[in-house]
Amino acid sequence: QVSPGLRTPRLPVWVCSVSGRHGVLFSTDRRLLSDWKSERIFHLYFYSGQQEQTQTAHLTIDTHSHHWEEGQGEDPCSPGRRCPALEMAIRTKWAGATISWNGTVPFF
Repeated sequence: QVSPGLRTPRLPVWVCSVSGRHGVLFSTDRRLLSDWKSERIFHLYFYSGQQEQTQTAHLTIDTHSHHWEEGQGEDPCSPGRRCPALEMAIRTKWAGATISWNGTVPFF
């Protein structure tokens, strides 16, 4: 029998396959499971266990920002520019979100 904690996690956790590699995307904010208002600005963490990743990546997700608020005149994932695959995966859930890597060099 499967434990209720596995069927309904206490914290938001996603197992991801990005560019053929597996990793875990998670948050320590349990409100993301039940309160849509908490999806304005929130933090996600990503860990893949790959050799090139020396620490868990801390990402800040802003689902209500606009391209003119980013300080850049151009969307970093616009046509002709490369966008990290992890950002594209996150945008399958939160379309149009601005993702800050908080000083970590984007990988994937």
